[in-house]
Amino acid sequence: MAQSVELPGRLAILPFRNKVLLPGAFIRIRCTSHSSVKLVEQELWQREEKGLIGILPVRDAAEMTSMDSVLSQGVGSESGERSSKVQASTSDAHKVDGKNHPEVIHWHNRGVAARALHLSRGVEKPSGRVTYIVVLEGLCRFNVEELSTRGPYCTAKISPLEMTKAEMEQVEQDPEFVMLSRQFKATAMELISVLEQKQKTGGRIKVLLETLPLHKLADIFVASFEMSFEEQLSMLDSVDPKIRLSKANELVDRHLQSIRVAEKITQKVEGQLSKSQKEFLLRQQMRAIKEELGDNDDDDDDLAALERKMQSAGLPSNIWKHAQRELRRLKKMQPQQPGYNSSRVYLELLADLPWEKASEEQELDLKAAKDRLDSDHYGLDKVKQRIIEYLAVRKLKPDARGPVLCFVGPPGVGKTSLASSIAAALGRKFVRISLGGVRDEADIRGHRRTYIGSMPGRLIDGLKRVGVCNPVMLLDEIDKTGSDVRGDPASALLEVLDPEQNKSFNDHYLNVPFDLSKVIFVATANRVQPIPPPLLDRMEVIELPGYTAEEKLRIAIQHLIPRVMDQHGLSSEFLQIPEAMVKLVIQRYTREAGVRNLERNLAALARAAAVRVAEQEQAVSVSKDVHKLTSPLLDNRLAEGAEMEMEVIPMVVNNHEISNAFRIASPLVVDEAMLEKVLGPPRFDDREAADRVATPGVSVGLVWTTFGGEVQFVEATAMIGNGELHLTGQLGDVIKESAQIALTWVRARAADLKLAAAEETNLLQGRDIHIHFPAGAVPKDGPSAGVTLVTALVSLFSKKSVRADTAMTGEMTLRGLVLPVGGVKDKILAAHRYGIKRVILPERNLKDLVEVPAAVLSSIEILLAKRMEDVLEFAFDGGSPWRQNSKL
Repeated sequence: MAQSVELPGRLAILPFRNKVLLPGAFIRIRCTSHSSVKLVEQELWQREEKGLIGILPVRDAAEMTSMDSVLSQGVGSESGERSSKVQASTSDAHKVDGKNHPEVIHWHNRGVAARALHLSRGVEKPSGRVTYIVVLEGLCRFNVEELSTRGPYCTAKISPLEMTKAEMEQVEQDPEFVMLSRQFKATAMELISVLEQKQKTGGRIKVLLETLPLHKLADIFVASFEMSFEEQLSMLDSVDPKIRLSKANELVDRHLQSIRVAEKITQKVEGQLSKSQKEFLLRQQMRAIKEELGDNDDDDDDLAALERKMQSAGLPSNIWKHAQRELRRLKKMQPQQPGYNSSRVYLELLADLPWEKASEEQELDLKAAKDRLDSDHYGLDKVKQRIIEYLAVRKLKPDARGPVLCFVGPPGVGKTSLASSIAAALGRKFVRISLGGVRDEADIRGHRRTYIGSMPGRLIDGLKRVGVCNPVMLLDEIDKTGSDVRGDPASALLEVLDPEQNKSFNDHYLNVPFDLSKVIFVATANRVQPIPPPLLDRMEVIELPGYTAEEKLRIAIQHLIPRVMDQHGLSSEFLQIPEAMVKLVIQRYTREAGVRNLERNLAALARAAAVRVAEQEQAVSVSKDVHKLTSPLLDNRLAEGAEMEMEVIPMVVNNHEISNAFRIASPLVVDEAMLEKVLGPPRFDDREAADRVATPGVSVGLVWTTFGGEVQFVEATAMIGNGELHLTGQLGDVIKESAQIALTWVRARAADLKLAAAEETNLLQGRDIHIHFPAGAVPKDGPSAGVTLVTALVSLFSKKSVRADTAMTGEMTLRGLVLPVGGVKDKILAAHRYGIKRVILPERNLKDLVEVPAAVLSSIEILLAKRMEDVLEFAFDGGSPWRQNSKL
C-alpha cells in the first residue's frame, strides 16, 4: 500500500485522456509513442525504484497519440496481494515531431504522483520500435503550479496537497468526520457482504477496512467502481477528507443499490422461467431491465407498431375488441413460447386484410366497356351482351347484388380473359383463385388455429394479396373440385356464393366474420355436370362454345399473330403469315374448340423466323466503319473466282439504317412448304371420314367432351362365335347399355329391315359382334351414341356403307324413338371442323339450332329424325331400300 512520500518540486507528466488515477489504485499501461517511451526511459527505467512521475488527467483533444493501453485498476494490500480489477483504456501525451506542432491540450490542474511497481521493455518487429509495459501505483495528490516542456514530454512544477499528520489528527476528531466515517464503514461493510455472497472475495477487503485510514480507503473503494470521467475528477479534487468521504459514501451507496436492483431483476426473471427456458436468461434480463427503467419506446417496439397498424386497418368494432384481447394476450407471452409466432401471424393477418379499403370505381361507360370487350375478344356476341347487361345494372344500382356468372366452355375459348375484362370495365382489381384439384374444405374455409401450420383459406388469402375488399374474384375450374374425408369444398362454396350469407363469411382461421358481399364473383368450368346442383343453383351459367373456322381466322389475324410477333421480337418486316396459310393451319393442324393449339403453331412459325433473322444478323457483322455485306452493294465488287472484298462505308452513314434496309428487303413469307417443314405433315385430312366409312359397319357420330364437340367413329364387325357382344374403347356403363339396346333393336327388326330371312331372325347365330370406339385411351360415356350404334350394326348386317359426309347424334329407346341430347352447338361446330356436310339430329333438338352461327348452318344440311327409321333413311346413300317393306 502507498506510504507517505516526499515529492520533488518538479515531476515529469504523463497525461491520461479521459481517465483518472486515484491514490492507492494500480494501473497497467503499454507505452508505444515517442514521447511516452522517452519519459519512461529517463524518469523510470534509468532511476529504477526512485523514479516518480505525475499522472495528469486531460480532456478530449484532437490529434492525440494513442497508447493502446489496457488499464487494470484495483486495490492492493501491503503484502502485494491482487484484488478485484476493472479494465479501461488510456492515451499517450500529445505528438511532437519536426513536422507537427503540438495541439492545445486541456490539462487538469490536479494530478496524482505515481511510482513504477513493474517495468518491462520490448522491441516490435520488424520496425524495431521500443515499447514499455509499466505497472504504476498512485501515491498522493498534487497541484500543478506551472507546466513546461522538456524535450518530447512535459514537466510540471507541483505543490503537494496531502495533509500533515497533525492536521489529519485534528480532522479525525471532528464529529462530522466521525459520523461520515461510521456511515461509510457501514455501507462499505454491507457492500462487502453482498460481494462476498456473489464473488467469495470479501475476506481480504474486510481486513483493509479495519486497518487502513478511511480517507485513504475511500480512494481505493471508488477506484474499483465504474463511474463517469466527471465523477472521477470530482473525487480527485476532493482534498478535504470530509468531502472525499462524503462523495465516496454516495458512490458506494449507489453501487450497492445497483447490485440490489440487479438481484431483484434476476429473481424476477428466474421466477418466470421454467427449466426449458433458462437458456434465454439474458434476453429475459434485458426485458426486465427495460421494465425497471420504464424504457418502452413504441417506435422500437414491434408490437406497438403492430397495434398502430391494426388501428389504421379500419377493423369493425366487434372485431377490434377481439383483436385487442388477442394483442394483450400476445404481450404477456414470451417470444420463445410455442404459441407466440402463431398469435403474431394471426394479428398481422387481421391488420393486413382490407376491411374497409376498396377500389374507387370509375363511372361506367357502357360504350367503352363494349369496345373493350370487342377489342379483347372476337365473336361471343351472346356472352358480351350478357356482360353489358350486367354492367348496365351495376351502373343504375351500384350496390345491387348481381348474380354470380359462371362461364362454361372448352379450354382456350377465353373464359378467364372475359373475367379480367369485367374487372377492367369496372375499374376494380382482379384476383384469380384456382380451385382445380382442391379436395380439402380447409382450402376454402381455412384451417383452425389449433393445428400446426394452419393458414387462412384461399379466399381470405386472395383478398389479402389484392388489398381491397371489392375486387373481381375469379373462381377458376370450379368443376374440378373433389371431396374426400377432409370435406367437400363445393359445399363450402355455397356460403361464399350466396349473397344472403357471404356478408358474414366465417373463415376457420380468421374466426371472425368477414364481409364478402362487395366482391364480384365470376366462376369458370369446362363442364356443368360435375358441379353439385345446389352450387349450380347459385350461379348463372353462360356457355362459351367453340369457335368456327372463320372466327379462328379473325382471332388469329387480330389477336394471336400480333401477340406472337411481340413475344418473339418480330414484326411484319421480318415475318409475314398470309391469311391463306392461317386457314391451312386451322384446317390441317388444329381441330379444337379453342385457339390454344393454333397459337402454339403460330409460335412455332415465329421461332423459325427468329432463327433465320438471328442468323442473318450474325452474318452481317457491323463495326464502326467497315461492314461485311452480302447485298447488292457488293455486286460490282465481286468477280468469278475472286475473294470477298470489304465495303468501306463513310462514317456519316447510319449503321442501323443499313441493317434495317437489308432486313426489309427479304421478309420471310410463310408458304405450304414452310408449314410442312416447321409443323410437320398435316395432322388432319378432310378425306379421313370418307376413308374410314368406306367399309360397311362404320358410322360417324358426334359427341361432346370437356374440350368441346368431337367426331366419334363407331366400328362394328362380325366373326365366328357364340352370339356374344364385345365392346372396347374405355366405355362407361351408359354407353354399354346403349350398345345392348341398339343390338336388341336391330335383332328385333331384322326381318322387317331385310337383314335376314323371316325364318332366320337370329342375326347372331354362329357369330359374335365386336363394337369398337377408336381412340381407346380416351374414356367415353353417355347416351348420345345410340343412333350411331344402330346405324353401324345395320351397315354391318346389310353390307352397305354409310354416307361419308353424314354424322349423327341422338339417344334411342328400345321402341326406336330418337330422344334429344345436349351440346348440339358444340357437336355441329365439330362436324363443321371435320368437313361434314350433313348432320342428323333428334327432331326435338330443333330449338337448339338458334345458338349455332348462321355461317355454319349455311354450310351444313341439318336432318331431323323422330324415329330410328328416319335416321337410317338419311344415313345411307339413296335412302333406305327396305323402308317400304318395314311394318313400323
